Amino acid sequence: MILHCSKKLAAKLPGVAAAPLAETSPLGSWHGHLFTLDRRQCVMFCHDATRYVLFMPGLRKVQFAELGSKWFRLLYTATLAMSGCPDAQIRKVELALGPVRFDTATDRSVQGSLRVAKQDLEAWVYEVSNVLDLDPLVVSCRLNERPTTVYGKALWPDRAMREAVAGL
Repeated sequence: MILHCSKKLAAKLPGVAAAPLAETSPLGSWHGHLFTLDRRQCVMFCHDATRYVLFMPGLRKVQFAELGSKWFRLLYTATLAMSGCPDAQIRKVELALGPVRFDTATDRSVQGSLRVAKQDLEAWVYEVSNVLDLDPLVVSCRLNERPTTVYGKALWPDRAMREAVAGL
């Protein structure tokens, strides 16, 4: 799996390739962006094809070293379980992901989807006193239960991701 990183996120991760990498995962690649919310480092991921979004608040330096190998996988599989994917499909997803590789080749359309998701998230932050009070699993699921567009075509990210996972 390839994680296309923004410049801010790439500066925090080890082993980021400058040249675009070829995708080998049947699920496709993701984009990642680092931003500050309530003075905390937060990362948002967006799946290129389905615009499925994952949110991780309050990351620290040691967590960036394990971002692809541990934290991303845990959050992704947990959101799939919450959305109703059977355990057998989640195990297939874990195998299909493969090793996470990082590059800086980004797509403006996916970055725009990340920007819209971040704006929606910022509107919800006012409901809590601290960004660390937000449950990343609940926020990620909530972000995926809203319609979005991909090149002018409307879709629901949670439904699109469940279809992609079912196709494995």
